[in-house]
Amino acid sequence: MEPLLSIENLKTHFFTSQGVVKAIDGISFSVPRGGRVGIVGESGCGKSMTALSILRLIYPPGKIVDGKIFFEGKDLLLSSENEMRKIRGARIAMVFQEAMTSLNPVFTIGNQIEESVSLHQNLQKKDRWNKVLESLSLVGIPDPERVARSYPHELSGGMRQRAMIAMALSCEPDLLIADEPTTALDVTIQAQVLELLKELQKKLGMALILITHDLGVIAETVDEVLVMYAGKIVEQGSVRDIFKKPKHTYTQKLLSLVTYE
Repeated sequence: MEPLLSIENLKTHFFTSQGVVKAIDGISFSVPRGGRVGIVGESGCGKSMTALSILRLIYPPGKIVDGKIFFEGKDLLLSSENEMRKIRGARIAMVFQEAMTSLNPVFTIGNQIEESVSLHQNLQKKDRWNKVLESLSLVGIPDPERVARSYPHELSGGMRQRAMIAMALSCEPDLLIADEPTTALDVTIQAQVLELLKELQKKLGMALILITHDLGVIAETVDEVLVMYAGKIVEQGSVRDIFKKPKHTYTQKLLSLVTYE
């Protein structure tokens, strides 16, 4: 069966006055339909840049210089910007790591989710608002009507993160990319958000790419792991294999941090 997403030899470079920075340096991997893949590594290893490359959100001085990104068999690097706008948010959605900076402070949560729905779905005003409330209910938000009429600063960090997930899911994507979705949340809320992502992934049958620096988070949430270091995938395998028999010294180092935290 053809994978939902297949990346071949992807290279994203940044052309600076100090020289070329190879943010992504020839990575290849695939995500099956309904699959759960984790990308793990320290800050600056290329994890987030991989997500932004998939969505073609790389801007100068950055550039995707080589590779292929097949989504449902079509190379996204050959798609027009107009085609990409239809894919972003609708077919491939992303939850960014800082809800407070990703949400617009001057619009209510409901307005922001409704805008996302109106971009991708041809619904009447009332139906769009019902979709907003449905999305907020889906992520376990009590009193979705109140939250929809709230501004981001009026909500807790965990509630804002749930609202971000609701926005990402409002158009029922085939693939959800979650970039450090538990950053800046306390441990209890982190666990709730990760459990929520797992439940929703199963319930909706979508594929999930989870980006994190924490192998402990990976162990709980995904099936397949990609370990990134300096723009390359240095190790790849099932969660079981990576945790039981890590081959690369960098993976071993990451695992030692989990053990002694």
